[in-house]
Amino acid sequence: MGKRLFDIITDTSCDMPVEYLQEHDVAVVKLGFNMDNVNYEGESGESIDAKTFYDKLRAGSMPTTYQVTAEQAKPYFEKSLENGRDVLVVAFSSGLSGTAGSFVVAARELSEKYPNRKIRVVDSLCASMGQGLFLDYVIKKADEGASIEEVTEYAEDLKLHICHHFTVDDLFHLKRGGRVSTATAVVGSMLKIKPVMHVDNAGKLVAIGKAMGRKKSLHTLVENLLSTMDMDENDPIFISHGDCMDDVEYVKRLLLEKLPNVKIYVNYVGPVIGAHSGVGTLAIFNKGINR
Repeated sequence: MGKRLFDIITDTSCDMPVEYLQEHDVAVVKLGFNMDNVNYEGESGESIDAKTFYDKLRAGSMPTTYQVTAEQAKPYFEKSLENGRDVLVVAFSSGLSGTAGSFVVAARELSEKYPNRKIRVVDSLCASMGQGLFLDYVIKKADEGASIEEVTEYAEDLKLHICHHFTVDDLFHLKRGGRVSTATAVVGSMLKIKPVMHVDNAGKLVAIGKAMGRKKSLHTLVENLLSTMDMDENDPIFISHGDCMDDVEYVKRLLLEKLPNVKIYVNYVGPVIGAHSGVGTLAIFNKGINR
């Protein structure tokens, strides 16, 4: 934790490995979902690993997510506040979830109970390991010994420079979640058209193109990353995936051909986002000029 002057909290939509979060002393609010009439994660749900989750999706399970409430978030914040620590919260995009709104309500109510403590909520406008990459930069800034005000300002300036490049292998889950129309999903599946998407400045997942076939969609993601990148030699690229490691390795090869020294970190798209994107989702994230 180094010189950090305050505590950092995020939520499970950042899709960062548990080991990373523990190593960097980041508390995590667990967001929940229901699958096959079983509540998972959340406040008191069952645990499930990502591989098992995607195996269930392949078998036909259809998960639904539910929003964390302010009351559920408060204990995570209070653990720090009771110990005399200020809190910076990095929240899942408000363009995709009500999580940030619940965190803001929790922070406002707790500020009355702990008037001498600072609670700052940053709506990341990011998702999956885009939120994770954003969090990584925030942690590094905090560990330089910057104040909570300085880190909050840094985070607000940075967030629209975290670029998200997504594709999915099957449009069904996006259709089910209202992200694409039924007609688009049917025609896309018949013609093997793959959407190319990003997260825009409002933190919403939007289609910005399409590709004929899976390989072309993966190439397009890499091309889009290269066209937006604003990185120095220490800036990493993050990749998250819906249980499609062969495609991850293919994308890594494409990236390393162009950026041979870049550090690439990989993890699953977690269940909260995977419930809406499905098996075969692949996303790459970088620091960029703009989205």
